[in-house]
Amino acid sequence: MEGNTDDINYELNRVPTGIEGFDELCGGGLLRDHTYLISGTSGSGKTIFGLQFIYNGITKYNENGIIVATEERPEHIRDNAKAFGWDLKALEDEGKLAIIDAASTKIGIPSQEKYVDVRPFDMRSMMDQIIMIQEEIDAKRAVIDSTTSIGFYLQDPAKIRVELLKLSTTLEILGLTSIMTSEVVDDDHPSRFGVENFVTEGTIALYYKRMENVRVRSLEIFKMRGSDHSKKIHPYDITTNGVVVHPHEEVYTVF
Repeated sequence: MEGNTDDINYELNRVPTGIEGFDELCGGGLLRDHTYLISGTSGSGKTIFGLQFIYNGITKYNENGIIVATEERPEHIRDNAKAFGWDLKALEDEGKLAIIDAASTKIGIPSQEKYVDVRPFDMRSMMDQIIMIQEEIDAKRAVIDSTTSIGFYLQDPAKIRVELLKLSTTLEILGLTSIMTSEVVDDDHPSRFGVENFVTEGTIALYYKRMENVRVRSLEIFKMRGSDHSKKIHPYDITTNGVVVHPHEEVYTVF
């Protein structure tokens, strides 16, 4: 059995996303206690990918989760999740999921949420809340949706890099395997402000390209430190069950 020890440890160090077809592209899932960037243009499915990662973590792998919502109010996130059959409210009521409303204060409206970031994009306040919630519900996964709003608020790329690095490091120290989303203007650049991919351990790019008279979705693992992964571009779909990746198919057409 000694010959299998490394393989067992390797598997234990993996956090499966549970997203059909994706984990096959990266050795069984994301590396535990690491932070990853999901980048893509509007409509590419970044939020869905993140929600699916959290929902699957709770329902399939008994890993509670935290969602930090910086652009959408939690009620909208819950409504959107219902379209895929994901009852987030039930998970919240069971103490398995916490959603931090970091959007309402930003636009100046009151919030009735249990967890509210009362000071818009005060990173210290946000991290304190995450620390408190992680201890409260023993969370193992987190999603920050999205870093784009944080970047626009901070403006300066150097400051954005420092603050996101603090956030990423805090998540990892807390034992959270995390996803940060980033909306990009075009598919040629993996991050909006040119720094997000430097503060995370991996970047997964979601492409949503128009080819002739139809838009095609494809996914590329741009980088994943400490892990082997597919170097190819694979198609994916957004179905009634969420994101479905096709690991044995490739996108050959040059965009």
